[in-house]
Amino acid sequence: MKVTVGVLFGGESVEHEVSIISAVQAMEALDKTRYEVIPLYISKSHVLYTSLLLRDIKQYKDMNKLIRNLEPISLVRQKNQVIVLPLKKRLLSSRPVVLDVVIPVVHGTHAEDGTVQGYLEMLGVPYAGCDVIAAAVGQDKVIMKHVLENSRLPIVPWFWFYSGHVNDSKQAIVTKAKEIGYPLIIKPACLGSSIGIKTAHDEAELFEAIEYASMYDRKILVERKLENIREVNCSVLGVGLDMKASSIEEVLKTDEILSYENKYQGNTKGSNSKGMASTSRQIPANIGEELSNQIKHLAVKAFEVLGANGVSRIDFLIDADTMKPYINEINTIPGSLSFYLWQHDGLDFSSLMDTLVEQAIDRQRSREKMVFSYQTNLLANFEKKGSKGAK
Repeated sequence: MKVTVGVLFGGESVEHEVSIISAVQAMEALDKTRYEVIPLYISKSHVLYTSLLLRDIKQYKDMNKLIRNLEPISLVRQKNQVIVLPLKKRLLSSRPVVLDVVIPVVHGTHAEDGTVQGYLEMLGVPYAGCDVIAAAVGQDKVIMKHVLENSRLPIVPWFWFYSGHVNDSKQAIVTKAKEIGYPLIIKPACLGSSIGIKTAHDEAELFEAIEYASMYDRKILVERKLENIREVNCSVLGVGLDMKASSIEEVLKTDEILSYENKYQGNTKGSNSKGMASTSRQIPANIGEELSNQIKHLAVKAFEVLGANGVSRIDFLIDADTMKPYINEINTIPGSLSFYLWQHDGLDFSSLMDTLVEQAIDRQRSREKMVFSYQTNLLANFEKKGSKGAK
C-alpha cells in the first residue's frame, strides 16, 4: 500500500517562485511506486489548492490560467486522520484523500519561518524537517546569530536594529558601523535568496542600504563584509543526535554578492530554471581536507545548536587571506533541498526523499510517546472558586 505524501509549497513570500521550483523537483523525485504524491499549493492570496497540474512546471507560465483550473481545499483532522477536503461540493462523491505525511518545501517569511510548521503541528500530521522553534530561529538571522554566538561558533562582527528606530538612532548606528569597519553588508533579518541585500562602503551608502532593506523587513542586520572571501555551503541531514554532513560546494558568483540571479538562473539564458541546482558551483570545494573537515564539523554543530531536523544547508564565508571559516546562515528548507550535494555523496534525490518521509514518521511516533496534556479536575471546581482562580 502506498504512503500518501503531501508536498506543501508556495505561500506569501518573495521566494514564492523559488518554492514552486523546489517543490516540483521534490515531487518528481518521490518514487511513484511507493508514494501517492499530493501537491498542496498555497497561493499568494492564502488559498490552498491541489491538482495534478501542479506537478508540471510548464503549467506555471500562466498563473492566472493555472489557478482557475485548481481545486481549492482545506486540510481537516477527522477521526485521527488528516484529510484533503474540497471546498466546493463535488457532483460525484469520491473517497477522501488521507495524508500520511507532509513535506514542506516552502521558502521565506509566512512559510519557512515556523508558520507552516505550526499549522501542521496543530493538525497532528507527520511532517518533514524542522519543528516550529527551529524553523523560526533559522529564518530570523538576528536570533540565529545570537544562538551561534552564544554557542561560541564563528560568525563575522555584526549588529542589528529595528527599521522604525533608525531616525532616533542614527548616531548609534554610525558609531557601530565605524567600530565594525566598512565595507558592510546590510540585510533584512528574515529573508533569503539574497533579496533586499546591499553593500555599503560609506555612511551615505549605509543609510541607502538600510532604506532598501526596510522595504522587506522591520529587523535590519548589519555585518562586516570580508574583503576577500570564498563562499562554501554544506548540507546536514538528520534528526536528533543522528546527523551527518554532505560534501562541500564552493559557489561561483559573478556579482559582488551572490545574487538571486546567480542562485536560481545560473547565469544562463532562458527561463527553465532548475532552482539552486542551476547555481555555478564546484563540488567538492577545493579547500583542502583539513578545512573541509572543520567546516563539516561546524555545519553539524550549527545544525545541532539551532535544533534543526531533516535536511538543511549551512552557508559559510571563508576569509581567503587567513582561510578562517565563518558561519553565515542556515537554510532550514534549502533551495532544491540541496539534493545536488547529497547526490555527489551517492545519495540520489529519490533516496533523500525516502529519508525525509521516514524521518517524519519516526519523529511523529516519538512525539506520541511524550506527555503534552495533563489530566486534572480544575474546571470541575471552577464554579465554586469563580474568578478568584486556584490561589
